[in-house]
Amino acid sequence: MELTTFRKEIIVLDLPLTRLAIALAIGLLIGLERGWSARSEKEGERAAGLRTHAISGLLGGITALLGQLTTPLLIGFVFLGFAGVTALFHWLESRDEHNFSATGAVAGMIAFMLGAYAVLGEPEIAIAAATATVVLLALKTTLHGWLKRLEWIEIRSVLILVTMTFLFLPFIPDRTIDPWDTLNPARIWELAIFVYAISFTGYIAIRLFGERNGVMLAAIAGGVVSSTAATLNFAKIARDNPTQTTLMAGSITLAGAVMSIRILLIVAALNMSLVPALWPVLAMAAFVQGVTGALMIILGARHGTQTIEWKNPFDLPSALQFALFIAFIILLSSLAARHFGSNGLLSLAALSGLADVDAITLALARPQDPPIDQAVATNGILLAAMVNTLIKSAIAGWTGGTAIGWRTLLANAGAIAAAGAVLLIMNV
Repeated sequence: MELTTFRKEIIVLDLPLTRLAIALAIGLLIGLERGWSARSEKEGERAAGLRTHAISGLLGGITALLGQLTTPLLIGFVFLGFAGVTALFHWLESRDEHNFSATGAVAGMIAFMLGAYAVLGEPEIAIAAATATVVLLALKTTLHGWLKRLEWIEIRSVLILVTMTFLFLPFIPDRTIDPWDTLNPARIWELAIFVYAISFTGYIAIRLFGERNGVMLAAIAGGVVSSTAATLNFAKIARDNPTQTTLMAGSITLAGAVMSIRILLIVAALNMSLVPALWPVLAMAAFVQGVTGALMIILGARHGTQTIEWKNPFDLPSALQFALFIAFIILLSSLAARHFGSNGLLSLAALSGLADVDAITLALARPQDPPIDQAVATNGILLAAMVNTLIKSAIAGWTGGTAIGWRTLLANAGAIAAAGAVLLIMNV
């Protein structure tokens, strides 16, 4: 019965009239946003509004149908004519209003092309593209406001990240290059880019929202960028401003909670089979740290907050260094597994946690041949996270003083104890 209904839906979707209706709906959707944005203008003062874009989508659909009956070249000829007329009217409008923008003309062309694609291709894709178009058009003010807050160094980082991902990656050897058949440069580079993309996203979130939303959001985003860097930053602030010790200790703790969530996201992206064993433990640690950190921030906020500045986490030298560090940890983990078994891997995880938790997480969670035992991989990731959490307590005390060190240690120890209890219950 369900299969029959599904087939009927496909047949209905493939009807020319249905596809034309979708083309018209796409034009209406884009036209709704265009008409609303120009709602203050009088009739006849705008080049294209709701009706024009609706007709443009329908025109694209009809042209595609006629092209199927005659020649596909018809679509190209009609589009060129449509684009010329659209550009002319928008140019006349811009000349009269002294408002030079190609967005309106491009929106009309997109309505036409998506209307044509709704008839010739996949209607679902055409609808998704139309939705994305409307969202981008509607977010004009927001997007421009974000760009004003960003500096050239952030824009450059985005360009470097995109270049390294889509231009350099295809030329990196996609094969193992070491005698132990372990190191694949392309896969290592992908892992480095993946982690830095997460960090850079958190940094951009701070740049866009941090100053306006205060220290709590900065702590959360700081955990995404680097919980170790966040610990150093908050500890220095506490050292220079003793009245903010509780506030900064809460920020460090909250950043640690985000680190646990970050680990889960990385593992889920690489190896979902490890998630069932990891998420109850890491979720408990994140919950305890999150609640404790939030309470300390609320209690400490009575003394006021201080602007927190973050360094851009993404640059080419640091990305290369992190890729080499990942390669080093992956090689050591492979050799440890072959020569020392699970004990060697766990020892390596503990040592890695002293400096960084991402590299050992990537090394243990990634698919590999021969595969690492799931229990060993899970315990190794948890051990690295525990060591890293305790080390950050020591960093806080060393950098910011005894007061913030003890506060951070008690909060982190409570989270580790709660996570350990969950682990014991799971293993019973």
